[in-house]
Order: sequence, then C-alpha cells, then structure tokens
Amino acid sequence: MNSDLAGLARSWLAQDPDPDTRAELARLLDGGDDDALRERFGSRLEFGTAGLRGELGAGPNRMNRVTVMRAAAGLARVLGPGRHVVIGYDARHKSDAFACDTAAVLTGAGLRASLLPGPLPTPVLAFAVRHLGADAGVTVTASHNPPRDNGYKVYWGDGSQIVPPIDAEISAAIDATGPVSDLPLGSPGEPGWTTLDDGVVAAYLEALTALPIGRARALRVAYTPLHGVGGVTLARAFAAAGFETPATVAEQAEPDPDFPTVAFPNPEEPGAMDLALELAARTGADLVLANDPDADRCAVGVPLPGGGHRMLTGDELGALLGEHVIRHTSGDERLVATTIVSSSLLGKIAAAHGVRYAETLTGFKWIMKAGEGLVFGYEEALGYSVGSEQGLPVHDKDGIGAALTVAGIAAQAALEGRSLLDLLDDQARRHGLHATSQLSFRVADLSLITGAMARLRATPPRRLGGHDVEAADDLSRGAGGLPPTEGLRYRLSGGARVVVRPSGTEPKLKCYLEVVIPVTGEVSEARARAATELDALKTDLTEALGL
Repeated sequence: MNSDLAGLARSWLAQDPDPDTRAELARLLDGGDDDALRERFGSRLEFGTAGLRGELGAGPNRMNRVTVMRAAAGLARVLGPGRHVVIGYDARHKSDAFACDTAAVLTGAGLRASLLPGPLPTPVLAFAVRHLGADAGVTVTASHNPPRDNGYKVYWGDGSQIVPPIDAEISAAIDATGPVSDLPLGSPGEPGWTTLDDGVVAAYLEALTALPIGRARALRVAYTPLHGVGGVTLARAFAAAGFETPATVAEQAEPDPDFPTVAFPNPEEPGAMDLALELAARTGADLVLANDPDADRCAVGVPLPGGGHRMLTGDELGALLGEHVIRHTSGDERLVATTIVSSSLLGKIAAAHGVRYAETLTGFKWIMKAGEGLVFGYEEALGYSVGSEQGLPVHDKDGIGAALTVAGIAAQAALEGRSLLDLLDDQARRHGLHATSQLSFRVADLSLITGAMARLRATPPRRLGGHDVEAADDLSRGAGGLPPTEGLRYRLSGGARVVVRPSGTEPKLKCYLEVVIPVTGEVSEARARAATELDALKTDLTEALGL
C-alpha cells in the first residue's frame, strides 16, 4: 500500500464524524486499495463560484461531512462573528446532515444560523436570504446531477450566488482550517441556532403571486418534480394564484434521492419527461411542467395540433417569458439579460420594445450582476428569474415562479383561442426564426475535453455547416469585455453562432448552436430549413472536435 495515501486516509479518518465514510475508509485501508484511495485523496474538490459539487464518499475529493464542515468554517471566517446565514437543503443523500453540520460550525464560530424548516426548493433559500436580511445563505444540493452526487452552494446578502473574489476568499479560508474535530460546534436550541417555521415559505409564495400572471386560470396542467422537492411548493403556489391543482406524476411525486425512474434527474435528458408526457396525454393537459430536483429550473411541454406534445427549448421559453415580462412592466431603466450561450433573440425583442439588454457569462451568478433595473434573466439550460413592477422576488433562477408565469401566459393564450406555439410563431415572424440546439459530449477522461479545445485553438474552423466563420472569440482572454472563462465563440454568416465550452458542473463538453432564418412564408418551412442547418453544424463541429 502507498504509505503517503494511507497516511492521508488515516488523518482524515481521525477527524471524520460520519460512521458511513469512516467505514468506507477503514474498508479501503484494510484492503490496501491504492486506486480507490488515490481517487479520494489524490486531488480535492475545489471551492469555486458554484461552491462545491461532487460524488459522495470519503476524502477531500468527495462530498462528505468533513468537506462540508471545512467549507462552513471557511465561510464563517470570511463573514466573521455575529453575521447571519440562512441554510437550505434538498432531499438528496446526506443533505440534511450537511445542513445541520453547517449550522453547527457557524454557530460554534459565533455566527447566527437559520435552517429552513425542511427540504425545500433552492429558490426558497435564495428568497429567504433577502427576506430575512441575512448576510449570506447556503443550500445543500446537487441540482440535477446523478444520485451519487451532492453539492454546496453559497449566496451572498443580495440573495444571489457568490462571484469572484468572494469565492477565492472562502477557498483560502477553507485551506487555513485545521481538523474539523478541533472546531467548536453549536447545537440545536442553543443561542444563534434557529429552525425557521413555514412563515418563510408563505412569504415566498406571496411574493410569487405579484408576478405578471394575468387573470386567466382555465388550464389543465400535467406536472412532475422528478423525485425532487418542488412538488408541494409548486402545488401551493398554483393554489395561491387561483389555478387548478396540477395532475402530478405519481411515480415521481415524492422526494427520492435515488431517482429510480430516470437515468438522469434532468428534464433536458432523454427519457426524463416520458412519464409526464404520458400523464399529459391521458389527462388532455394543456401544459406540461417539470422542475429539476431542487426546483430552480423549469421545463415546459405543449400539445401539438395533430396530437402528442413537444418540449420547448430553454431558449423558446426564455423568449416567451422575456417578452411577457417586458409587456407587463414599465420604466425606461428596465433591463433583461441572458448568457453568451443563449439565443440572441432576447436582444432583438428588447430592442423592439426599447428595453436595455445585456449578455453575461454562463451561470445565474453572472446574470444577477448584469446591472440595475433587471426585471428578467434566463439561461438556455431551463433557468429563469421572472420579475414584475416590484422587481425580482428571487435573485436566482426560480423554477416555481417560472412555472406559475408560463401557466398564466398559456391560460391567457387559450382564452384567446391560441397556444404557446402560436406565440412562438408570432416572434419568428417579427424577428426571424432563431433556432437553437446543443451538441454535448460526456467523457470519463477530462483530458479528452482539454485536447478537443486545444485542437480547435490550433486549427480554427473556417466554415461550419455551410456558414463562413466571420469572427472567432477566445473567451479565455475575456472577449467582449466579459471576465475570462474557458470557451470559444464563433460568429457565422447569416447570424448563426457556435459556442464551445466545458461544463462547470459535469464532465461534459457542451456546444451551443444557433441559426437565424428569415420568415418569408410559412413558419414551418423556416423551421425545416433551420433543422437542416443545425444538423449540418453538428456534423462539421463533431469532425472539428475529434470526439
């Protein structure tokens, strides 16, 4: 057995309070499993702007109680005694324990900790930070990652996710933390440790009823929380707004950290929406809604004229929600924002209405920093923050608020004998059809992604999918005045665009494609042409990447 690895494992074992990971380490040490120890101790989870996220297990390269307690100690050191932190968590394995460990460390360091009353959607935590006037927030979730993962996300006092340099300050404070067995710990019931009641959830729901959801309410909805924590909160939100209770997929209604009915608990993944679409067909639903497991994302499906349903893309829903918010708010200083990988359509909608528009790096932490007057923000990965005349109730993506708003849009359209598809066609006629798609490569070896990016930089493509490459931006150099990030952006003839970037949360290389087709006849003809052009882009890009 490698003595260095064994020494690291024994040092970890001496401070680990969790019997499950202690047993895991003891088993690996007894078996002399160097490979497994190297996976756990050869590197570590890095604390960044997304906080921490990784596979559950023992060691610094896994999510566990020691990793979480160290993160909480780093946050406590940056904030200082007397500060107030709200803590939320989902229903994944160990989430409740990680939340309690966070409260114990924070209160032991002289801070105040308020735990949400149970497993709840991430947007409730983001709302609670501002509602309670807290200095920071923590939520324990891995969002839509596989069942074996968990994560730790930090919010600042404005209710949005942390951005640099705060993340670096917390990371450095984590590094300065000694063994967690030496940390002073608070306990439930002691001064500074509070478990909140349902009042914070009721305040969140009241804030959502101020969103621009109109007055039409005749709508049949099929819904799934995908085994996550969104079901009860969404049902309460719909009831508070006067909608009929959605029909919910029974097999996926209750929180289950093993996500037994789906390969990946992400509504974007193939097969994840099958049960919801089956329910919609059985019930004659006018709208299909889904949240991811922590309910900060929202997916939408709509009936097709000839039968069946289809899921809207994140960009399609972003354009519908964005224009709706613009039409139902007022003021010269309004701002809408999306990311560099989302469709360019929102910018054209904003210009047509005389509203300011901004593009940011990928991630809601950047969207929330787009500027003053923000009334709507979205990212193509099904994340939306919907505002009203009173501003944004949640300074992060909110799958419950988005679901409520799109239900209002769909109900009003139905009252007028129209559908969400008709509204999308209206936008295409006004601004051209903006069709987007993705090309993703999931890898077991991250060096494959590094190699693909290096090949693109060494040999930049001159044509993609029949379009000339008119400009190439290396986003790692801070293109367009944005902070540096790993990625490449190609601007193509005819308004088409390609962005290639590694995922920040999964072992994936993600490619974001867009073509813009003028609508001179039937919108269906433009959609058929767009599909052909997107397929050609995928073919050429796959060849260029060499994956």
